[in-house]
Amino acid sequence: MDKRMSDSHTAVERRSERELAVTRTFDGPVQLVFDAWTTPELFKQWWAPKSSGVPLLSCEMDVRTGGGYRIAFGHDADSSMAFFGKYLEVSPSSRLVWTNDEGDEGAVTTVTFEEEDGRTLLVLHELYPSREACDESCAGMEGAMPEQFGQLDELLITLRASA
Repeated sequence: MDKRMSDSHTAVERRSERELAVTRTFDGPVQLVFDAWTTPELFKQWWAPKSSGVPLLSCEMDVRTGGGYRIAFGHDADSSMAFFGKYLEVSPSSRLVWTNDEGDEGAVTTVTFEEEDGRTLLVLHELYPSREACDESCAGMEGAMPEQFGQLDELLITLRASA
């Protein structure tokens, strides 16, 4: 059941019936990569895949253990789709864990950040409550995550250049 895709160093792997892992090494220090995941102004610049044509309308983040987030996509407030949940664990510059509460079949997402020689190894792991939930969500993620991580890479280049 292992399904892999790669695009510019992004590996997407189905690890079990209920798990998906996305791995990429970014050319930037861990603090910069972590900030791009936890600062709404930065997150909004890379999270929505440009090829989808659906912009990120809003991004609210209270990045602390017990805090919450809400991200809305769409062309206007009337037709937007929201993703939301709460942070279960926030370990600055090393680990984020959050829930995806917009439906009954939401995953728990864990993102780890590990720096080595000025580069950051990032692993995003999603654990779903059932195989069916993973099947439904993972198909879209396998196509979107390489693009999103490519957009994050582009943002990191810009941020490093302006630092």
